Amino acid sequence: MTVSLTIRRAQAADIPALLELLRQVNSVHADGRPDLFNRVTKYSERELRERLTASDDDPVFVAVRADDPSVVYGHCFCITQDRTGDALFRDIRTLYVDDVCVDSAARGMGVGRVLLEYVQSWARERGYYNLTLGVWECNPGARAFYEKLGMKPQETVMETILQ
Repeated sequence: MTVSLTIRRAQAADIPALLELLRQVNSVHADGRPDLFNRVTKYSERELRERLTASDDDPVFVAVRADDPSVVYGHCFCITQDRTGDALFRDIRTLYVDDVCVDSAARGMGVGRVLLEYVQSWARERGYYNLTLGVWECNPGARAFYEKLGMKPQETVMETILQ
């Protein structure tokens, strides 16, 4: 089942829904890696208010129901990474997806695909070279979803637990 969506910039009125989505995504991480993640949201209400009024280069997008834009089905927090002038790397701008989540009640309805396709288009129109994101190995469903969208690993972070 798909749902009719609109993608737009997040607004202050979306903060309660954003906090709930941030709680959901953190639960996945805290369940998968309780040794690393605390059970908190990535941003507080105050930090969200600041983030929503920050630079246009670091947008927060929401997927909302087309016939009722107060119903938020998903979010995508983005951060511009500019390597212009870096001696090691070519002069590129990357749009990094800092956090993405689809409400658990809306998963499987095409929300994530529409949201990320919109973000890719937004970045392409503004001359970004690529779009990147991190995915935790404790979340294989997310990795499979990103691969289905055509994303490929850029680098791998390895670890050894020392304690």
